[in-house]
Amino acid sequence: MTRARLAPRPTSCFRDDVLAGLSTPRKRLPSKYFYDAAGSRLFDRITELPEYYPTRVELSILRAHAAAMAARCGPRCLLVEFGAGSATKARLVLDRLDRPAGYVPVDVSGEHLRAAASALADDYDGLRVEPVVADFTTRFDVPDLPASRRVVYFPGSTIGNFDPPDADSLLRRVARLVGPGGGLLLGVDLRKDPAVLERAYDDEAGVTAAFNRNLLVRANRELGADFDVAAFRHRAFYDREYSRIEMHLASLVAQRVRIGPDAFDFRAGETIHTENSYKYDVAELALRAERSGLRLDEAWTDDLNYFAVLYLTAA
Repeated sequence: MTRARLAPRPTSCFRDDVLAGLSTPRKRLPSKYFYDAAGSRLFDRITELPEYYPTRVELSILRAHAAAMAARCGPRCLLVEFGAGSATKARLVLDRLDRPAGYVPVDVSGEHLRAAASALADDYDGLRVEPVVADFTTRFDVPDLPASRRVVYFPGSTIGNFDPPDADSLLRRVARLVGPGGGLLLGVDLRKDPAVLERAYDDEAGVTAAFNRNLLVRANRELGADFDVAAFRHRAFYDREYSRIEMHLASLVAQRVRIGPDAFDFRAGETIHTENSYKYDVAELALRAERSGLRLDEAWTDDLNYFAVLYLTAA
């Protein structure tokens, strides 16, 4: 395994995005900044919570159908995983791939990525593992390994974190990255009872709340901000109009937050919008993908129709 490749990224990016997001009339912070080392560890804990069904259900689909998914990927494919995290799900696919050309995990959390990639390389003798520390929503270089085709693996329904125009843009980027005949193996959270959804994003143990507030902890640490983290409450609710879960951090009191020379005033009850998680149905997403140059070939779901894994081919 080579050392993790670093995609070019301005060091000021986090600061610029935070300042811009807090300057808007409806304050927001990009969810991609959840995943520093502490945030990645918290998310791993979230996936083990009884309320958080997506990981558990997606893993059940993978265990039941990974062989069929691997067959769709074909022999000697290069598997490129967006937002790889701990690479737990990728192992189920890699176990069944026919002579994979390599595995390229891509993640913004360098420390977490390197540890996961090193462990995976130790467990898969002979597999080329080439981790790339990058924001997969921006341009980055995929290691040039000889392969029959490229397949992007994008599990966990992270596609739901993108507003629809941005999701379409990402799908088009995937189609270009894999090229004609390449594939996308995509996890999608489906529409269901809002009570089930809201419990999944506001667990009783408060792990998701800590994950959400970690954005403020990170801003304090990396940007010298002075957020009183305890003065913000986690909120998560389902918006029927947009078919999405929204996560917010609500200010408990009127307060002023400083980041260097910049100051931001909060009213009591005012929120920072930190994440959307859109829920789809398979037919709707297939139409969006087709307009972006990706054809749905096969879909696998669980018995409750909570979640789906799709295989799409680039035209």
